[in-house]
Amino acid sequence: MPKKIRILSLDGGGIRGIISCVILKFIEEQLQVLDNPEAKIGDYFDLIAGTSTGGILASIILLPDEKGKAKFSVQEALDLYAEKGDTIFDVSFWRKIINPFGLFNEKISETNLEKQIKEVFGNIEIKDFIKPSLITSYDIEMRHAKFFTSHDAKTSQLENFYARDVCRATSAAPTYFEPAKIKSLYNQEFTLIDGGVYANNPALCAYAEARKIPFQDILNDENKKNYPTINDMIIVSVGTGTVLKAYHFEDFENAGKLKWITPLIDILLSSNVETVDYHLQKMYETLGPTNYQNYHRLMPSLKNASPDMDNTTKKNIQELIQAGLTFVEDNKDQLIIIANKLIKNK
Repeated sequence: MPKKIRILSLDGGGIRGIISCVILKFIEEQLQVLDNPEAKIGDYFDLIAGTSTGGILASIILLPDEKGKAKFSVQEALDLYAEKGDTIFDVSFWRKIINPFGLFNEKISETNLEKQIKEVFGNIEIKDFIKPSLITSYDIEMRHAKFFTSHDAKTSQLENFYARDVCRATSAAPTYFEPAKIKSLYNQEFTLIDGGVYANNPALCAYAEARKIPFQDILNDENKKNYPTINDMIIVSVGTGTVLKAYHFEDFENAGKLKWITPLIDILLSSNVETVDYHLQKMYETLGPTNYQNYHRLMPSLKNASPDMDNTTKKNIQELIQAGLTFVEDNKDQLIIIANKLIKNK
């Protein structure tokens, strides 16, 4: 009997990725209760996509253990965020003095980010990921989107990269980190920035990528379809919290370029997330009464947490965790349904 292609898509959002971890942790716990006490969420999806912090989380989930299964549980990924977030996003006192608000160069040193990523990923290549991936970035020299796809990396060194470099590239958010200058394993050089500039919600990119993947061949599973249509897909798209900061006419009447920088980035990121969700909702609404329910957008409220992507105070990390837990409590039934679908289509 044909089984659905299970797609996980993870939004960008800096330290707010903690919320995604909390939601995925609950789903993983249901998989452990309903299917296998040792279940890890990476083994229950056929394609995992991510942007920025979501790209890092996707890479963690896709890391292999010695048996080629998922190495890390979501709890371990959450621990990495909570423990390493403050060092990744730390801005020294002197840097604040000479570079207020990131106006003169990037707001955060990339040194800590690169150090922490290297500790986690070492020399793992994306061709070794346990499942197909789509991790977003943008090439500022060639001026086009750059997708890191592990299934393509398996057949071409041109598309193969160190996982640590992929994570550095997808999270190189303008005004936060410098662009990433990385090389493929074929030695081709790229200058890349955060994929959030065009796909902060990468779910539609994941759908398009899935359409061209021969899953049956790649996964060696006769119950999966090659080149699936939307009828053949379950998409679980996880956000990092709704940002509802209002901007008023009076604040921007006659505003110059400098005043528009931060609000414009905020608006572009949020509008991209909402537009992708709108398109996918409409696409699934064209399907029959069963399949149209196979698109799940999980987007929590931030509650008392800061919308800032680099607020790594202990208080804010706790607020992010609480925002995730509140969403889980309010949407427990839907999350259990998702877990059951993942098991059914294993």
